[in-house]
Amino acid sequence: MQKNSTKLIFLILLVIICVLLYGFYDIKGGFDYAFPRRMIRVAAMIITGIAISYSTVVFQTITHNRILTPSVMGLDSMYEVVQTFIYFFAGSMSVWIINKYLNFGAAVLAMVLFALFLYRFLFRADKHPIYLLLLIGMILGTLLGSFVTFLQVMIDPVEYLGLQTLLFASFTNVKAELLYIAIGILLLSFIYGYRIMKKLDVMSLGRENAINLGINYDRMVMNILILSSILIATSTALVGPITFLGLIVANLSYQYLVTYKHSVLILGASLISIVALVGGQFLVEHIFELRTTISVIINFVGGIYFIYLLIKESRASG
Repeated sequence: MQKNSTKLIFLILLVIICVLLYGFYDIKGGFDYAFPRRMIRVAAMIITGIAISYSTVVFQTITHNRILTPSVMGLDSMYEVVQTFIYFFAGSMSVWIINKYLNFGAAVLAMVLFALFLYRFLFRADKHPIYLLLLIGMILGTLLGSFVTFLQVMIDPVEYLGLQTLLFASFTNVKAELLYIAIGILLLSFIYGYRIMKKLDVMSLGRENAINLGINYDRMVMNILILSSILIATSTALVGPITFLGLIVANLSYQYLVTYKHSVLILGASLISIVALVGGQFLVEHIFELRTTISVIINFVGGIYFIYLLIKESRASG
């Protein structure tokens, strides 16, 4: 426990260094203008990092698989469907695009309803619910992705360029008003999430052991799936999809902290996520000079890391 405390302190120091570096490095123009805007971006990165880290760790706990993430359920694809539908049927000058509140609300609502539909109608405790759910989620995600691609081909090229800005995660245009709404949603989610932290430790032992220890396993699985969906939907609607971030930070947290306690694992994953986002955004703005986005960098690294995990799992099972 003492060793993990030292490791967490080190991560906290890294977060502070990254935030200070991003906040104060090479501020051009008025400090009063630039600094608050950078802090809004930092706040968005912190919220996104914590939401993705929590949802990924608890999702992997109930699936008992460290390669899977909530994104395999097709939530990212549903976000792309909502934005593509708006551009295809209403155009870039639609109130659903101009009004950020409407756009944010529509994206969150569609993603959560999509998840609730899967969980409500496909969840069956006696038919291997998780793996059935994952399989159907992956199929629907692929189907939605193909449908989105079909619609994007028919969109006006100028409109398509505007749509692309929404389909890649970006922290440069985060609205403070949306940030406050996201904070409110996440705080309510974390109140429940904190209360079930010890139950998650028990659920990591497996379904039979958790039931023997007094956990209503199937209900908890349903509640955790819904909670993960709300967190992922909120973070995605706020900044855009970052597919592999959860996979990277969750597995790094497992390897770095080596503990079963979810309170430690989630805190570690959140801190690693914030370092990755703030440090990555610093590279995007000051090294790559905004010629790429943070999601491109993370997805590139995450793709390589995902292949590494697959090879590692296959060797371990072989």
